[in-house]
Amino acid sequence: MEENQITIVDEKGNEHLCEIVFTFDAEKFGKKSYVVFSPIGEVDEDGDQIYDAMAYEQNEEEGGTLLPIESEEEWEMVQEMFNTLADEQDAE
Repeated sequence: MEENQITIVDEKGNEHLCEIVFTFDAEKFGKKSYVVFSPIGEVDEDGDQIYDAMAYEQNEEEGGTLLPIESEEEWEMVQEMFNTLADEQDAE
């Protein structure tokens, strides 16, 4: 597995290899770090790339622990960061 990839285990126990799109830190909801990722080779019913996000805590032994995003406001902040990045890439 490459450094810019993570394996996500879904609620059914299936593993999904994902590409890390970007990470960022935010203090708005208590100093947290976030990772936005996309399952490699998976698309939605329209053929569009799938994106998801989780909060994470960095630790030395395991590399990090993924945590659920807890509120609608937190999701909105992550969406805003994603849209900003997408707009910047479109402008290039």
